[in-house]
Amino acid sequence: MKAAAQEGLSEKVRRDGFAVVEGVLDEGALKAFEAGLERVAHGEGVLRRGGVYAIRNLLAVLPAARALANSAAVRALVEAVLGPGAFVVRGVLFDKTPAAPWKVAWHQDLTIAVRGRVGAEGFGPWTLKAGVQHVQPPAPLLEGVLAVRLHLDDCDESNGPLKVLPGSHLSGRLGADDIARWRASVPPVTCVVGRGGAVLMRPLLLHSSPAPQLPRRRRVIHLEFANAQLPHGLEWLA
Repeated sequence: MKAAAQEGLSEKVRRDGFAVVEGVLDEGALKAFEAGLERVAHGEGVLRRGGVYAIRNLLAVLPAARALANSAAVRALVEAVLGPGAFVVRGVLFDKTPAAPWKVAWHQDLTIAVRGRVGAEGFGPWTLKAGVQHVQPPAPLLEGVLAVRLHLDDCDESNGPLKVLPGSHLSGRLGADDIARWRASVPPVTCVVGRGGAVLMRPLLLHSSPAPQLPRRRRVIHLEFANAQLPHGLEWLA
């Protein structure tokens, strides 16, 4: 990625909290990942309803996911925002299918996945998801995290796209009243993304996802990156 493009991407994510980048993965990379995905077995963290619709521990169960996180194409996006020292800390697969047409209300992503539970000031509450400890860290720590959402399918208004409220990530952790004010004052933006494209997103950005209008899949590889180690003896899961 050229320096000018990197600078523009960094500024957009800083200002708006997100950016859409088309053509990140070519067809060869997409097909290779899909072939590995088909071999993922049932197990803890793999949720199925008429087919896989979520894998919470993606980096552990699918080596191709970690290879993707470390690929030149993905690294170029991450380093444009977080710098060359960034590293992957979590991977999740989301899969909207006709049998699992789920939706998500407006929210922020407030938890991180860690190796074990440690008593640490400012960290909490704790939750256990798919056998993995998750905790809410202080908001400044979340400000250093970047999610890269890679699309395995074309995504438009018809199949439950990501919707965001630009700039909401700059207001820290938001309560219910704050979320209502943002919804009333800022028009949502729909992230239309083609197969092989990506959405870069800050965790504190308000976002939602409606149920699909048509019976089409919407598979997303959600990778999270950070550029600093955790304090108080806590360790990132990945």
